[in-house]
Amino acid sequence: MLKLNTKLIATASAAAAIAVLTVGCMQNSAEPKGTNTVNGKPTIDGGVIYPVENDKTGPYYVNPQVALDAKKIYNGRVPTANELKAWDKDVMPDGTGLPEGSGSVEEGEEIYEAKCVMCHGDFGSGGGGYPALSKGNGYELQKTLTNNRWHDPEADGPTRVFGSYWPQISTMFWYIKDGMPHPKSKTLSDDETYALTAYMLNINEIEYEGEEIDDEFVLNREKMLKIKMPNENGFIPNIDGPNALDDVRTFYANPTNFGAIKVKASERCMKDCQEKSVVVTRIQGAGISNFLPPMSDVRDLPKEDNKAEVKVDVKEVYNNACAMCHSSYLAPGSDEWKPFLAEGMETVYKKAIDGTEGGMPAKGGADLSDANFKLVVDYIVHGK
Repeated sequence: MLKLNTKLIATASAAAAIAVLTVGCMQNSAEPKGTNTVNGKPTIDGGVIYPVENDKTGPYYVNPQVALDAKKIYNGRVPTANELKAWDKDVMPDGTGLPEGSGSVEEGEEIYEAKCVMCHGDFGSGGGGYPALSKGNGYELQKTLTNNRWHDPEADGPTRVFGSYWPQISTMFWYIKDGMPHPKSKTLSDDETYALTAYMLNINEIEYEGEEIDDEFVLNREKMLKIKMPNENGFIPNIDGPNALDDVRTFYANPTNFGAIKVKASERCMKDCQEKSVVVTRIQGAGISNFLPPMSDVRDLPKEDNKAEVKVDVKEVYNNACAMCHSSYLAPGSDEWKPFLAEGMETVYKKAIDGTEGGMPAKGGADLSDANFKLVVDYIVHGK
């Protein structure tokens, strides 16, 4: 939670979310009993966890076969020490997990242009459904984090990018090393990761020893531990240290710490309507499509084909929006398309336009009409 100088946190959307939780989680005697403890201690946010019992999780029915399969997964074996070691690659602010190595801003810019720009835009400006990484000077933008539109809906809101919002530089290094570039995570060397992190600092105009980081700057482990981000102390509660989890539990146990007003479900009202607690249901062993009957996940929008007559260069769109992923898998004209084509081109079109669960954004992030994007799909599938 961002530390603000105001308690005007309750918004219409927040109130609506609380109302949904309250209405959607009303219990009756036939429902499985939930627990609000983990390892003998209260859940941090007070939420109640409902295991799947008698084909229900909380008030909801689930597909019994899916629940059975999930139970098999949850009851799997304990990982070995080596498996945990291979998985646990956190990089902490104190330098724990941070490897030796180095990389310059110039090297980072070259890597960014080759592997990152198609998703995150020029100089980290964002685009195509992926987040911006920079909007200018991180120190100045950090001051906008206390902006709100409570009194003036037209006022500028907070600007949350790496330089203004992220409290620790170590998080950027770890995220790049562990998860980027999509979908080729864990392919960057330590030196390349240092270089990309240096470039992130540069485009956010972050300082090292009082001087703004320039193109010649070389980042290494020693220098990284000296850099303080503008929003280092901008979050509450404190999540560092050996007592972090208990500190967070204590913080959220007192609603006045985060400007909450407790909802009262027993009567209709427009102000000060909250009672002591709101029940939050944690649904286990079922995705949104596994309920009986299934919850609707339709997100239809009005058709916008007003760009359909605009001429599109399919190869240019491919290079800018698609090549990062499709050059290595499902490349244009590749035989790898055969099993997908068995489903029919209309299915291929729909998945490409709507996006997929595998991580492809709708239309690959391209700003095209459905008709024009189908031409791009034709190129990728058939290679011409």
